[in-house]
Amino acid sequence: MKNAAIALSLLIGLSAVTTSAAEDVMIVYDGSNSMWGQIDGVAKIETAREVMADLIETWPQSTNLGLMAYGHRREGDCGDIELMIPPGPVDANSFLATVNGITPRGKTPLTDAVVEAAETLSFRDNPATVVLISDGIESCQADPCSIAAELEQQGIAFTTHVIGFDVAREDQRQLSCIAENTGGTFVPAQDADELRNAMTQVQAVIQTAPEPQPEPEPEPEPEAPEQTVSAPATVTFGTEFTVTWGETINPRDWITIVPVGAEEGDYLAFQRVQGDDSVEIRAPADPGLYEVRYVLDEGSKTLASTPVEVVEAEQTVSAPASVTFGTEFTVTWGETVNPRDWITIVPVGAEEGDYLAFQRVQGDDSVEIRAPADPGLYEVRYVLDEGSKTLASTPVEVIEAEQSVSAPAIVRAESAFTVTWSETINPRDWITIVPAGAEEGDYLAFQRVQGNDNVELQAPAEPGLYEVRYVLDEGSKTLAASPMEVVAADAPLDDGAGLVVPASAAPGETISVSWTIVPEDADRRVTLAASDAPDFTWISAHPVGPETETDITLPTEPGQYEVRFLDLSRQEVLGRAIIAVGN
Repeated sequence: MKNAAIALSLLIGLSAVTTSAAEDVMIVYDGSNSMWGQIDGVAKIETAREVMADLIETWPQSTNLGLMAYGHRREGDCGDIELMIPPGPVDANSFLATVNGITPRGKTPLTDAVVEAAETLSFRDNPATVVLISDGIESCQADPCSIAAELEQQGIAFTTHVIGFDVAREDQRQLSCIAENTGGTFVPAQDADELRNAMTQVQAVIQTAPEPQPEPEPEPEPEAPEQTVSAPATVTFGTEFTVTWGETINPRDWITIVPVGAEEGDYLAFQRVQGDDSVEIRAPADPGLYEVRYVLDEGSKTLASTPVEVVEAEQTVSAPASVTFGTEFTVTWGETVNPRDWITIVPVGAEEGDYLAFQRVQGDDSVEIRAPADPGLYEVRYVLDEGSKTLASTPVEVIEAEQSVSAPAIVRAESAFTVTWSETINPRDWITIVPAGAEEGDYLAFQRVQGNDNVELQAPAEPGLYEVRYVLDEGSKTLAASPMEVVAADAPLDDGAGLVVPASAAPGETISVSWTIVPEDADRRVTLAASDAPDFTWISAHPVGPETETDITLPTEPGQYEVRFLDLSRQEVLGRAIIAVGN
């Protein structure tokens, strides 16, 4: 007696099957909430009940019929699947009463319902046919296509025919693949008439389906090719080593190293054999017993293997006990394990693989690395590139530098001024002028300190309170600052001279200039110069003795000039004032 399992599932939509050829049939009935959707003004649940009534009227008395439902008892429950009528002789009145008592309510666990129907019909021991009628796709995070393929593989003769009842075109692919994966038929149906026709078509396919043929005897597997693989008995972790083999089976075969006894197809580092007879492969970061394998690309089958012990390298790293923040310092190490290993500095106890500044070791025995901007306890590490594993470390204290910066207290807007500092921390540190209280890292004009001990900056155009900063390049951290007032471009400046000068005069006019500074035994001059001329150059000069005033004849060329009180002995400007010579 032929057992055929017909599972009728209405995913979000109900349906029924008219079948006369099968002797054992299971209808999986969709009680999901979407069954209240309408086609031509009629709810799908009503259409399905009518089709089910037609089905029962024509059901062969020689067959058994069962009923399974899902989504009919609880909302949002993907486990709501119930066997309502075990397969047996059809009692039409009782069967229809059960069907008509199903009220759509929940989700659509399409895949699990089909699996449960197949299990109920012992599909592994008997041929099984499923007829799935659905108006949508799986709603419970399952993959009906792949599950259908698994059922087909596990069953003696498992086939699924699928009727797509009012299914959107973009969703039909998920349903049709269920049929394709099990050798079944997919038929779309858009209304009640097409649903009846589709069931008739599927019924005809089932009636004419041939009895399953016994599976042929498996072909004997071809003999595996003879292969050998060779590698050093021991290698240092993280290093590259050479692997050779007897012959290349396929250029896409590959060489790998794995822990002894690893599963087929596992790999850590690997290289394709291509057209070569050897490859370089990287040893793992963890010492232990491994094996090198020659793996066939087809099926990832190991053709040959050889044991390799991965051993730890003895490594040391050296650096100064203390370094100034932001400076570069030298790090050395015992031996280079791999040129792509790296040296870094991190806070003491940092996680493996963390880094601040770092340098690859390459083919060298030392590198220059930059200290962080924040003082504190750090460690310098030699880190294996393979697995970012620390092989050696040494403590380093990062200390703060004593730094100072000097600039004039007052400068005129857009004028040049000189800045000096006590020591250069790093040539890429920089000097800048910013508004007082500006954020760290802000700048207007700036200059790198390079190998100098002073730089020249230009004052901003806007008068106000500013500060000149020495900024550490590492982290843009301010190490020292000096306040500066920027005054108007024509404002007088005084550093003790008490210089008094008219604001303007005519070309060629003789003006009176006075000062209040106490006479000293020093070489002092009152000079007249172009306003943009260097401080210690002039057009005319008057040596200063005990007197406190002098007359100066102005140039005949109109423009902006400056009267300066100079102390030549100390090379200081003790006062200056702008005078405009008009037309």
